[in-house]
Amino acid sequence: MKIGIKTDGVHHIALRSTDLERSKRFYAETLGFPVILEGANIFLFLAGSTPFGVRGPEAETSQGDRFDPFRVGLDHIALACADEAELERVAAALSEAGVENTGVKLDETLGKRYVAFKDPDRIAWEFYMV
Repeated sequence: MKIGIKTDGVHHIALRSTDLERSKRFYAETLGFPVILEGANIFLFLAGSTPFGVRGPEAETSQGDRFDPFRVGLDHIALACADEAELERVAAALSEAGVENTGVKLDETLGKRYVAFKDPDRIAWEFYMV
C-alpha cells in the first residue's frame, strides 16, 4: 500500500560535526550563510529558505570519524543555482578561500553545470545549475 505523503518539501536538514566551532566558522564566515539560532551543541543556518542544523559531536561519535559518501545514508547536498555567473563566482571564491572543490564541471547525465566542494568534516556539497 502506498502511503502518499503530501508535503511542501524539506523542513530542515541536520548534519553532525566533529568540531562545532570550526563548522560554524565555515558555514557562517567562509560560505556566508546566516546563523539563525545557536544552542548547546547546535547551531542553525539558512541556505536560501532551507534551515540546516549542525550538531557537535556526542559521546557516541567515533574519534576521527569523517563523512564518507560511499556509506549508506547521505551522499551529498546540492544547492540550486539559477545564474551561470554566480556559479563561476562561487567556484572561484571557494578556491580563493582554500575550500576543496572541483571547479565548474558538467554533469554529463543531466547536462547541468555544478561545482562540488567539501566542508571541514568532508560532507559533500554541490552548487548546481537548475
